[in-house]
Amino acid sequence: MGDLIVDLAGKVAVVTGASSGIGATVAAALAAAGATVFVNYRGEADREAALSVVNAVEHAGGSAHAIAADVTNESQVDGMFKQVIEQCGHLDILVNNAGIAHSAPIESISLEQFQQVLNVHLVGTFLCTRAVLPHFYARNSGRIINTASQLAYIGAPGFAHYTAAKGGILSFTRSLTLEIGDRQVTANCVAPGATMTPMLADVPEEVISAIRAKIPAGRLAEVDDIVGAYLFLASDAAAHFRGQCLSPNGGDAFL
Repeated sequence: MGDLIVDLAGKVAVVTGASSGIGATVAAALAAAGATVFVNYRGEADREAALSVVNAVEHAGGSAHAIAADVTNESQVDGMFKQVIEQCGHLDILVNNAGIAHSAPIESISLEQFQQVLNVHLVGTFLCTRAVLPHFYARNSGRIINTASQLAYIGAPGFAHYTAAKGGILSFTRSLTLEIGDRQVTANCVAPGATMTPMLADVPEEVISAIRAKIPAGRLAEVDDIVGAYLFLASDAAAHFRGQCLSPNGGDAFL
């Protein structure tokens, strides 16, 4: 995570899909910067992983809580944010990070699979954002950080459903920014390049090697390479960043 110094003392953050991968590391980084972090996970299957993230944060001296909610379920999402605000009195940072992926050519993707990917990435981002906006508007303060992907710009064979969802997140963030106007609430995206997370576990090594060969930095990102963009967008230093997309990708795509 480098030497980026961000002070988030007194802030409260929710990170969706935070039981592993980028979400888990972002949650830990926000907590290390002083925020109280709610580690969102989808259901019982991810509970132990989420509690492990919480334990690691607390062991490092930070403050974290695990909180269950399926981001595609409207009532669960609304209930999650109600619980956070009742428990802490306020919310300052929302990181929309929950996501899933699998690879298949378009002709082999079922309607159910296509809808599932869009629901987790795009509908989840919408539901969580909609749930926090009244609170952010009432306080005239807040940070919304959405996880997109460089693939939203350049596409990827076998990932049409994933790239469509990420492209939707980019467009949603821009429209949201226009609606926010001059309020002191910001909405931005982080679009990571290929990153070593559990999401790549089923990708064949020859595919990983081909991806690596295209990256000027000569390697895929580690999760720690990505976190600084989230920390920056959560900080006071990013107050004039509105509807923007930061892409830590090793030079793989120039956005």
